Amino acid sequence: MNDCIIVGGGIAGLQAAIQLGRYSAHDILVIDNGSGRSTLCRNYHNILGWPEGISGEELRSLGRQQAESVGVQFANDTVKKVEVKNSSFLLTGESGKEYNAKTILLATGLTDRFPDIPGLVPTLGCTVYVCPDCDGYEVQNRKTVVLGAGKSGADMALLLRDRTDDLTYINHEKTAVDDDLIGQLKNKGIAYVEKTITKVECQGDGMIQGVKLEDGTVISAERGFISFGGNKVHSELAAQLGAELEHNKHVKADPRSKMTNVTNVWVAGDLGVHAEQTTVAMGDGATTAIWIHKALKEMDDAATT
Repeated sequence: MNDCIIVGGGIAGLQAAIQLGRYSAHDILVIDNGSGRSTLCRNYHNILGWPEGISGEELRSLGRQQAESVGVQFANDTVKKVEVKNSSFLLTGESGKEYNAKTILLATGLTDRFPDIPGLVPTLGCTVYVCPDCDGYEVQNRKTVVLGAGKSGADMALLLRDRTDDLTYINHEKTAVDDDLIGQLKNKGIAYVEKTITKVECQGDGMIQGVKLEDGTVISAERGFISFGGNKVHSELAAQLGAELEHNKHVKADPRSKMTNVTNVWVAGDLGVHAEQTTVAMGDGATTAIWIHKALKEMDDAATT
């Protein structure tokens, strides 16, 4: 029986694991399948202590080493089922293995939806971004393209307009954009193109040079953003336990402790209702760990009285 099982070994899950491991009093297991949003980011630029940036893969690797150094265990698996059983939790992995825990932290995050455009993935988190709050700074006064679909892409382009006056929105999926939004794009001086992107052209290590369209036209660019909408929030396990979800499938939680409406089930990172930033996910992870430690200590105290 683990004291706590953390489902998801991304940034939030790892920060929670490090915090819990440092109490030196708990048996902590992280179950992770090695995927997740952070694995695609080539370079985070807005994290304290990394002015030149750090990749998601490197950050995860360092975080796992740090967690293991304080006794946290890891399992390579994907949890497919979770249920309450005898006042604890039973988790079943894709491997068929079962895991038991007194408490659970769900840090399963979300997956950005984007089409399979040749050349796109190598640029992600390097010169093409997903979060205007995290990386709007990177397009400041640069020739920028927004690769997106419908309203989602249009909204992203409008958000970025304060950063650069050389901005083009390419509606790759040709999804309808209402006349009001088209008018706003025009009034802000944002070029609008409704054509399929056949290739993201890059040079060197993830440096976008432009995008090639279905008619052979190439739109040059120094930086880019993606915004296709329909991101997948991995809240299935939370739903299985009866946790309350927002309309967009993010999991509701107490704003202070991050515990859900289900006792001894916490959420952290992009799965919860927050700003979807790496640094915020770290804070979530540390916060949940503190409250999980308190809950485990209460359990231990109750068992000895």
